[in-house]
Amino acid sequence: MKRIVYLTFYFEPDLCAGSFRNSPLAKVLAEKVKEDCVVEVYTTMPNRYDTYHAEASAFEERGNLIIHRIPLPAHESGMMDQIKSFYTYFKEVIRLNKGQKADLIFASSSRLFTAFLGYVLSIKYKKPLYLDIRDIFVDTISDVIKSPIIKLFMLPVLKLIEYQTFSNAVHINLISGGFKTYFQQFKGVEFSEFTNGIDDEFLQVKPNPVSLRKEHNAVKTIVYAGNIGEGQGLHKIIPQAAVMLGEGYQFIIIGDGGAKGKLLSELQKRHVTNVEIRKPIQRNLLIEEYQKADYLFLHLNDLDAFKKVLPSKIFELATFDSPMIAGVSGYAKEFIEKEITCSFVFSPCDVEAMVRGVKEFNEGKEIDRKEFFSKYNRDHINHAMAESIIQYL
Repeated sequence: MKRIVYLTFYFEPDLCAGSFRNSPLAKVLAEKVKEDCVVEVYTTMPNRYDTYHAEASAFEERGNLIIHRIPLPAHESGMMDQIKSFYTYFKEVIRLNKGQKADLIFASSSRLFTAFLGYVLSIKYKKPLYLDIRDIFVDTISDVIKSPIIKLFMLPVLKLIEYQTFSNAVHINLISGGFKTYFQQFKGVEFSEFTNGIDDEFLQVKPNPVSLRKEHNAVKTIVYAGNIGEGQGLHKIIPQAAVMLGEGYQFIIIGDGGAKGKLLSELQKRHVTNVEIRKPIQRNLLIEEYQKADYLFLHLNDLDAFKKVLPSKIFELATFDSPMIAGVSGYAKEFIEKEITCSFVFSPCDVEAMVRGVKEFNEGKEIDRKEFFSKYNRDHINHAMAESIIQYL
């Protein structure tokens, strides 16, 4: 029997983009190879948020889909914590694969080291490596790290790891079309662009009359759900916008992350009273919050690396009948303006543009995104991507 080693740092029941992408894809892949092959997933116990805990088994066998969940040390999303977590994951995956055989290595990676782990295993087994790239880690880390001394020592090492990893893949899927120019340097590799998509949970949501342009409500709600990290830069936009919009608007922030402290500090400094921060919640409860919102909010920090990305959150928010307010640039801006009706895009961290856009938005406009739903159905994308993967078996 053939064996696919499937690497993803996040998997269900964790709450994050990596989990939402890889959990259904692994299932579709296992269905397609059927009894001829086993798909063996190596992931971690739920750990995305310190404030969200979900029960999960360390080992699961679902027919020909096998899941290994590796426990990680407690962490709070800081850089050193993340390094320790990845080292634990890396070391344990190598240990679990000792004495095993494999026919194909698949790695879905936002941070470079899951992809590098895939490269190490592909060299060990002398088998093809298929990469699913969700972020350009070297690009991002170059923007995020400000210390020139750390950059001087870290970046050359990371670039060497990146070159070795990407050059030795047989196929690289780019989750964003904005990545294409960066990856032109890697020759002899096949590329595809299977983006994120809309999950069944959201496609099945029926329009909620309560959410249809609530012009009669005195207070308009702006909902953000997801990571509160440096990458989102919420501390640079929400406290300032909340003050300018005033008490007629209420921000509801659902999530957690490494920059939550900065957000709380900025809110406290400005004595903001119209922002509520809640812990991460499961998707069925999140859907209810989205349905009640007047506006759905998305924001990325003002960094060059983020001009290439296509956030998975876009696909989630687009399924609801509330306008999308997005502080993004580059490829994400182009994508939203082209594909998603009834949306407003402003430059990241531009508080005045955001406030102006919210106040001037035509709330009475009907939202029809049926064409978008059909084009970006996650299940359709997963089936096409699974076919792309199994050709290398």
